[in-house]
Amino acid sequence: MRSWKEETLALTEELIHHPSVNGTIGERDIAYHIYEFFRKLPYFRENPNQLYLWKTEGDDRERYNVAALVKSPQPREETVILMGHIDTVGVEDYGKWKPLAFSPQDLLEQWKQARLSDQVKSDLATGEWLVGRGSVDMKSGVAANMSLLRHFADHPEELEGNLLFLATCDEEDNSHGILSAVRELNHLASESNLRYVGAINTDYTSPQYKGDPSRYVYLGTVGKLLPAFFIVGEETHAGQVFEGFDPNLIAAELTDLIDYNPDFCDEMYGELTMPPVSLKQTDLKDKYDVQTPFAAFTYYNFFVHRRSPKDVLHELKGTAQKALENAIQMVTERYQRFCTLSGSPYLPHPWTSTVMTYDELYKACAKKYGTEFTAAMRLYGMNLLNDEELDLRQYCCRMVEEVWDWWGEKGPAIVLFFASVYMPRVVLSEKEKQDQHLIQAVRDAVNDVQPHCEHPIQIRNFFPYISDMSFVAICDDDEGIDALTRNMPAWGMKHQMDVDAIRQLDVPVVNIGPYGMDAHKQWERVEINYSMQVVPEVNYQVVRRLLASWDHA
Repeated sequence: MRSWKEETLALTEELIHHPSVNGTIGERDIAYHIYEFFRKLPYFRENPNQLYLWKTEGDDRERYNVAALVKSPQPREETVILMGHIDTVGVEDYGKWKPLAFSPQDLLEQWKQARLSDQVKSDLATGEWLVGRGSVDMKSGVAANMSLLRHFADHPEELEGNLLFLATCDEEDNSHGILSAVRELNHLASESNLRYVGAINTDYTSPQYKGDPSRYVYLGTVGKLLPAFFIVGEETHAGQVFEGFDPNLIAAELTDLIDYNPDFCDEMYGELTMPPVSLKQTDLKDKYDVQTPFAAFTYYNFFVHRRSPKDVLHELKGTAQKALENAIQMVTERYQRFCTLSGSPYLPHPWTSTVMTYDELYKACAKKYGTEFTAAMRLYGMNLLNDEELDLRQYCCRMVEEVWDWWGEKGPAIVLFFASVYMPRVVLSEKEKQDQHLIQAVRDAVNDVQPHCEHPIQIRNFFPYISDMSFVAICDDDEGIDALTRNMPAWGMKHQMDVDAIRQLDVPVVNIGPYGMDAHKQWERVEINYSMQVVPEVNYQVVRRLLASWDHA
């Protein structure tokens, strides 16, 4: 095998030393740093017009994506994209070691003197792990891509096509980087006569279970949705509880039905998604008093392999109906018991169970109030954009609350909607010629490198974490996407996503990235040999095999 380890390790440490926490000026600065790395190479001194610093569009921050193109000496249109993100999550979890989070060697020395878990202690004792924020997620992956592109910049004659490096910002939040880059990629393809035949993402991989010895390569990626529920109750004084309806009880019923429930796992190709889990559950009271809340708000992480947004919406509407009916039945039974125990007369309340999607609610209001409503909602949505404290999820909730106010009905009720960035699933199929070329190149590369790797390398079909891979192709049909856009209140306002541009790009993507532990956690670390030697070699071979597999006649 070629030697990649020394350069990739040095580049990884260098990138870690440049803090690039999402939302900070470091995101901008690390893009400049990577741009300068390539600008100094002889290839780009001779071809400066093939090095790009793309400012993100529709972003409230100054951030950049970096792209660098190495072309085959023989004119070819086939092009492989090397992808990776340059931002990281924050470092608050490092506690007293926070000042060392971006100094891998200093942090490592401190950890050696600290009280560590058996797993962390065992890993560090081997001397084969690098620590620090971004070490595995995913500066080691970006460093591997930099090493690979630098090699081909020095040896373009090894390419039977072109290689495009892409480093994106804002992967850890709202994906401004890749969503902005998609349009630039399409423009570059048109301008430079490129045809993208495959993309290799180098996001991190990790064990699938404790003691798992395998390293993983993924063909395609899981999709992610964030279904949310605006839950309407009916306020009452805490001394008269049965005259109202607590929306928190409905939220609890929803979470009981959804949280960790394998019935919501999505299976395809024999692989199963993780079940959904609650990411937020709260009522909407902003101060203390003895009145029960008017409304509650909850949302859940929802992974998909096969299901479209339309499928998820349909399934969860039924779940919401069941949760609301369960809550009404519980309150009714407990009211009856209370009346029996207290000797009070039982005066049944005619609770109804209203469950609507956001689209259904919006259309009902538009039919009832006409252009007065639609114009007011557009103005309301635009004014909400001025509140910089509102994140995407809160923005969607406020929009739903406003529409419900127009509707003017009482609870209990549930409104179902989508509250965050749509992360499309990407499914590779051997029935598709372009996919088949990439799948075969990956299999051949893994088979060739496996004898040089002490751990088994498994090829699976779905990268199990959210990543920028989701935005280079879309497998959902127009009907599925329409169900999403009509039920996401922020669509076209606070959240911009050019679905047509992604469909135009439409490149099959795999993930062959570093191996490590505790991404997004205090003990984040990356295994050096696999990540900085094996991964670049596998990707080197995939690039060469994929480009060679196309008929250049």
